Amino acid sequence: MRWSSRIVAAALVAILQACATPPAQTPPPPAAIAETRPPVTILISIDGFRADYLQRGVTPNLLHLAAEGITGPMRPSFPSKTFPNHWTLVTGMVPDHHGIVGNRMEDPAHPGETFTTASDAPYWWNAAAPIWVEAEKAGIRTGTVFWPGANVAWGSTAIKADHGDYPGGTRPRDWLQYNQAISDTQRVDTALDWLRRPAADRPRFVTLYFDRVDMVGHTHGPDSPAVTQAAAQVDAKIGMLLQGLAALHQPANLIVVSDHGMSETSDTRVVPLGLPKDSYHLIEAGPFAALNPLPGKEALVEKALLGRHPHMECWHKAEIPARFRFGSNSRIAAIFCLADPRWLIVEKLPDTPFTHGEHGYDNRAPDMAALFVAAGPAFRHGTVPAFDNVDITPLLRDLLGLPTRPGLDGDDAPFQGLLRSR
Repeated sequence: MRWSSRIVAAALVAILQACATPPAQTPPPPAAIAETRPPVTILISIDGFRADYLQRGVTPNLLHLAAEGITGPMRPSFPSKTFPNHWTLVTGMVPDHHGIVGNRMEDPAHPGETFTTASDAPYWWNAAAPIWVEAEKAGIRTGTVFWPGANVAWGSTAIKADHGDYPGGTRPRDWLQYNQAISDTQRVDTALDWLRRPAADRPRFVTLYFDRVDMVGHTHGPDSPAVTQAAAQVDAKIGMLLQGLAALHQPANLIVVSDHGMSETSDTRVVPLGLPKDSYHLIEAGPFAALNPLPGKEALVEKALLGRHPHMECWHKAEIPARFRFGSNSRIAAIFCLADPRWLIVEKLPDTPFTHGEHGYDNRAPDMAALFVAAGPAFRHGTVPAFDNVDITPLLRDLLGLPTRPGLDGDDAPFQGLLRSR
């Protein structure tokens, strides 16, 4: 369902200016009239939403937000994968520093264990505090509807208890365990339900996560009609959120982002590693390959891989180009290979034809460009020059009134002059 421009504009006026009045036929009780709601900060991730999807003519709600607020090209961090970038967006640190260096990784300090997108052991995540932990410690109530890492008892160093949880640690006050079966409509409804609570129980910071665009992009490729349809569907949910906020007379600062873009891939653009199976341990392959030579096979693997190849380049981890800000973390494999955009690194040639979508490439590649739109009472109207996604956390800190935190990889410089004085 697509909201008409008239409805969208009305909702935006109510949300951004917080000046709507209730219908005369249903006057609210005096307490509700007297309440002045402070703005809520809502961080929305549309996984895999490439920046240029905004130009497909199917996202009126996002375009209205951009017209009322600020927008600009945002670079993901390297590698341009889901979990590393979602953790960067809420910690202000690059993957090399916050420790989530891939969707799949291994840690020499925990031999025999492999991180996957289902891993919730706090030791994987504890190197950098997410924004909701800092907010909760400052007395700001938070709620997360599906954000990678939000289910983790951050800071816990305990062993998992018999009841299946990690004692200690900090989570958002309200959070949902990821469940793909929960629809986008239910996700929006959950966030709005939290905001219907009395002021003392109402979150001031909320995250929302939508994954349909990414899933469809992987299956059908970014240039498919299916992705355009998925973009339209998630935009309608943004409209649903705007309508709900307007009905609550809830002013909101909305920051809508994606973690990365998407590039078309094909069985005709693959680079086989060409190594004997008994010579290496592969952790991840695709747009990049992360692998460790097996003992005694180091020279063989290094000779075969290191250097530039057609559509692929490989390095010792310590020699990965500095512009990637990637290579010092102990969880990064000894040898790292990066494919050219639209190419895939594989162990063996595919048996069947395919056209799909992938991400994980050079974070400056145009296809990896991420979405950024922000609007609300804190924002003026304008365009942000190209910036890195490590700058989102400092922006969130400004909106929540948290003090500047030393040691972050980003800062709020890109947004100076675009924020209204508090």
